[in-house]
Amino acid sequence: MKIDWFEKLRTYLQVLAFALAVATLQYAFMPERPYGPPVVYSLLIATITWAIIDIGREMFPSSAETGWPHGWPGILLVAGGIAAGYLLGTSIGDRFCAVFGWHAADIGNRENLARSSILITVLAGMAGTYYFYSSNKSAYLERKMTEAHRHANEARLKLLESQLEPHMLFNTLANLRALINTDPPRATAMLDRMIAYLRATLSASRQGTHPLRAEFERLQDYLELMTVRMGPRLRYTLDLPPELAEQPVPALLLQPLVENSITHGLEPKVDGGSITVQARREGAQLVLEVSDTGIGLDAGNGTPGGTGFGLAQVRERLATEYGAQAALNFVAAGAGGTRATITFPYQA
Repeated sequence: MKIDWFEKLRTYLQVLAFALAVATLQYAFMPERPYGPPVVYSLLIATITWAIIDIGREMFPSSAETGWPHGWPGILLVAGGIAAGYLLGTSIGDRFCAVFGWHAADIGNRENLARSSILITVLAGMAGTYYFYSSNKSAYLERKMTEAHRHANEARLKLLESQLEPHMLFNTLANLRALINTDPPRATAMLDRMIAYLRATLSASRQGTHPLRAEFERLQDYLELMTVRMGPRLRYTLDLPPELAEQPVPALLLQPLVENSITHGLEPKVDGGSITVQARREGAQLVLEVSDTGIGLDAGNGTPGGTGFGLAQVRERLATEYGAQAALNFVAAGAGGTRATITFPYQA
């Protein structure tokens, strides 16, 4: 049996506060009597009742939902705890109060006081038990809701990944089909690169996150594949500082941005251009930037503001993973071309 004593202490302090509130209410209705006796009795009864019920329930098989024993054991434990708390607490309280002479004026009224004390103990015990029972159940339901929300986010990310991969493969296969008739050697080389790319990324694409290093390795595989198709018209630079290599990032995060730069920026340009992928840290933010020297936003590239399929999926993935802490900005670069910038919290 493993008991969380910190949690028990927290509960006990709440019980003491509740007991003091009960004693204060008693004194408010009978201000002619001293404040000491109700405080002593209330604290003693509450302490013994708490010890029997809260520590005693650890001796029985408990419900995962509430942390309380099932069925009759739970009911008997509460009833026994309240009864024992009253009998032992009253007995100890009588001796304590006798030392200070607090009972001298109450000898003729002892029977009425006993009845009211029993009623108060039963009501307070039941109310306190129900409060902690409900608190445990609420905490359990909150944990389950958090867990369900996390699983839903993971499922949503998997769905987005499954949509992104066919999108990239469709574009690549369409270009491969065009090359088969016009340039068979290049088509063969492109097919070999595609097989290598798929083999290298199969396991990585099934992970929710992976190191930034792995993301850049996958980008290099993809860009090598595109280089076969575009030849010298495509040049690229990957800039990953060593200290950021192990930063966790969602898998397949940057590839849609690179694909967008190639499809809508560099391919329509006669002499092609270059792509630069850079990672850097700015304070508490990790910044990932994909810039190109393509035809730019003002040339009718079909993706004003970054509204293409891949970019929309990237925005959804960032919102699912990081919420309002992440952003994707898609703007025109100063010397032509475009620049997509992703920012989200850096994990120390």
